[in-house]
Amino acid sequence: MNVDGLAAVITGGGSGIGAECARVLAKEGAKIAVLDLNLEGAREVAAECGGVAIECDVTSSESAVKAVGEAKEANGIAQLLINCAGIATPGRIVNRNGPLPLEDYEAVIKVNLIGTFNMIRLIAADMQDADPMEDNERGLIINTASVAAYEGQIGQAAYSSSKGGIVALNIVAARELARSGIRVNTISPGLIDTPMMAGLPPEAHESLSKQPEFPKRLGTPEDYAKLVLNLCENVLINGEVIRLDGALRMAAR
Repeated sequence: MNVDGLAAVITGGGSGIGAECARVLAKEGAKIAVLDLNLEGAREVAAECGGVAIECDVTSSESAVKAVGEAKEANGIAQLLINCAGIATPGRIVNRNGPLPLEDYEAVIKVNLIGTFNMIRLIAADMQDADPMEDNERGLIINTASVAAYEGQIGQAAYSSSKGGIVALNIVAARELARSGIRVNTISPGLIDTPMMAGLPPEAHESLSKQPEFPKRLGTPEDYAKLVLNLCENVLINGEVIRLDGALRMAAR
């Protein structure tokens, strides 16, 4: 897939990994729709990459339908979807105050897992009507999981559950959408140096940067965006979940 001239929709595109994907894809000639609940952040990123900013709550069918329609009106049928919207609210299953409030667990599942599925179903419905490219490919969907899907740490019950669901969803979506020429892959990042990480004390930041086996550093949004381009370029990569973690394996704490 050559992204030059293609319409791309990026959820959670107003900051972090999503924002960097928007910038990198725009440099390659893609037409960008930046979707985010934070419209101000989306507008800033869209201004950088000549794209369109659209407010979107991925947990809402109504909001997502509206956002997908606006993106389609601005740039045409999306042939690339990158799901980066997510939250990571911590909480033990049972803590000193009692059981984790069910609504706290539900909130993470709704954004990370249901939100991902919501966007897949809507974008894929349009994507199947796009003109086929080389190998009769019509589009690519890239989801964001986490190494927490495999080695969830204490306090990550909701987050790990949501990301594990995305991993399990990957092959099902790839198989169902194959007949339409739509590929589905998932990236599972490890420790990524986002603004949240930058806010940690220097000693904590340094300690985390030593955890990957190699290279001994945190990942960056640029590393993620590079892998997105790799997945775009190689049509044979389909139904895969790729860890982007420097051989990191998370400890219990």
